[in-house]
Amino acid sequence: MAIHFETHGKVALITIDRVHAKNSLDMEHFGELANAWIRFRDDESLWTAIITGKEDVFCVGADLKSFVPMVTDNIDDLASGEKKLGGGKYPDDAPLVAVLRDFELYKPVIAAINGTCAAGGLEMLHGMDLRFASEKARFCVAEARRGLFPGGGTTVYLPRHIGFVHAMEMLLTADYIDAQRAYDFGIVNRVVPHEKLLETAFEFAEKINKNGPCAIRAIKESVLTGLKKPLQEALNDELFMAARVFSTEDAMEGPRAFAEKRPPEWKGR
Repeated sequence: MAIHFETHGKVALITIDRVHAKNSLDMEHFGELANAWIRFRDDESLWTAIITGKEDVFCVGADLKSFVPMVTDNIDDLASGEKKLGGGKYPDDAPLVAVLRDFELYKPVIAAINGTCAAGGLEMLHGMDLRFASEKARFCVAEARRGLFPGGGTTVYLPRHIGFVHAMEMLLTADYIDAQRAYDFGIVNRVVPHEKLLETAFEFAEKINKNGPCAIRAIKESVLTGLKKPLQEALNDELFMAARVFSTEDAMEGPRAFAEKRPPEWKGR
């Protein structure tokens, strides 16, 4: 029972495996997941990541029996900065890194949502670029149901990603929606048969990995940083990033490979 990290060529596969606790995360497993994201970010041989869950649950966020009481019991120390959650073994902000909040990661991330995706599991999706849902998947912003607050970014990102009325319906009712409704809301790219879920995720990872990695990472960086800036500033920064990419070896290799009618050999520099 852990956070599994496998490599398949240039693709990292991260699997949440706490099935006895419905793939909820205690402090140890928030830390393990945070370390998995850091490992993926820092390994230049890995270009794309896929995350999924074991059995019929993707992730339901924080473990209500252990993590939430620990936070509640130490809330004053945590707020003042006198107590850190990581304890040295994990990043101090491990729960936020685990759900990809305030974590700079410009490599593409794909979610393969195999089942229930709720609370922090849904918050995690805000930091993911492509999202494929099994027909068995269901989605919920569950925090209000337990008198809690969705502090991993959902009150900020969800209205921006899917629109105000759909976001408020999910935030205020804490009801589950099925995979088709999640697709209609724009939470996922597509719904696929359960047995085809990982196959679809790997198919798209390979499509991405055929492209120039310098260009892919700069595109993601431009999108994510540009959304936080005024329009003209974002456009100016886009030109800077374009110039940065055009100065790479990959930018010379791509047109050369096209002229020579062969697949490009990307160097990532």
